Amino acid sequence: MSGTVTWGVLSTAKIGLEKVIPAMMRGEVAQVAAIASRDLNTARTAADQLGIAKAYGSYEELLADPDIDAIYNPLPNHLHVPWTLKALQAGKHVLCEKPIGMTADEAKALIAARDASGKRVAEAFMVRYHPQWLRAREIVGSGQLGEVRAIQTVFSYYNVDPNNVRNKPDIGGGGLLDIGCYAVATARYIFGGEPEKVVGLIENDPTFGTDRLASGIAAFSEGRRLTFTCSTQLVSYQRVQILGTKGRLEVEIPFNAPPGYGCSLTLDTGADHKGSGITRETVAECDQYTLQGDAFSRMILGDEPQEFGLEDAISNMRVLDALTRSAHSGHWEKP
Repeated sequence: MSGTVTWGVLSTAKIGLEKVIPAMMRGEVAQVAAIASRDLNTARTAADQLGIAKAYGSYEELLADPDIDAIYNPLPNHLHVPWTLKALQAGKHVLCEKPIGMTADEAKALIAARDASGKRVAEAFMVRYHPQWLRAREIVGSGQLGEVRAIQTVFSYYNVDPNNVRNKPDIGGGGLLDIGCYAVATARYIFGGEPEKVVGLIENDPTFGTDRLASGIAAFSEGRRLTFTCSTQLVSYQRVQILGTKGRLEVEIPFNAPPGYGCSLTLDTGADHKGSGITRETVAECDQYTLQGDAFSRMILGDEPQEFGLEDAISNMRVLDALTRSAHSGHWEKP
């Protein structure tokens, strides 16, 4: 099947305006035709800035537009499930920003709505479409690293703005849902499986009440481990180390890969500590949001299978839930 998919965007969220929408508009099969806000003037301003044809003053009006095939949902976390449900009920496909919901139990409600509508739903983990992650998974699968047994991930930024959604606990703020989800998703992606148990340690901001520093261990089968730390109040930094019995692979900018920049993968045979066994590989320049928009659009058109669907998103959410339970119980928890 050929053609294009016509998209509408729920809200004028910053990630949409600055990153996702412009990237999708450069795609081959994704056409962004409408944007909605709770304020019509806000929607019109955004539409004019981005060159989007239609602006709506309510989300309901956008969902009622018969010309819209798919919805991109970048609303705050507590609105992911409610508005994805409404979009499905309106007969639209949905690409929802991560995390898919506040909890796995909440997100399960999407399964029946998806099945009833016959539409596709996916969580917007754009990193899975970046060639550096495709290449990383290829290297792991090739055996170059030997038996891959450990992944170490760090992801942090510094944000103490009380008005920022990431610092509001009642709407799903905090580091674990915002960026810890990447550590879990990419480990599941590389290991090709689900963790059997997890343990988490979380420190909350005394003013905001959100988790500002979270660390966790996820134990996969065959002795494999993910260890990670994420924080909303540390220096901006991100790195992933994938360690095997014969080599180490480092993903240098794993999550916020800059568009149009050739990201590097570092392969180290461990010959010595001076780095004589290190080689670097640069992957093709791209915008991972463009690739994500086109990939999901091609799934809608029937040109590509959907590798990561709603069930995958809920599985990721179960791990995050278990990490939170563990932080309270002080024990290992099963997802």
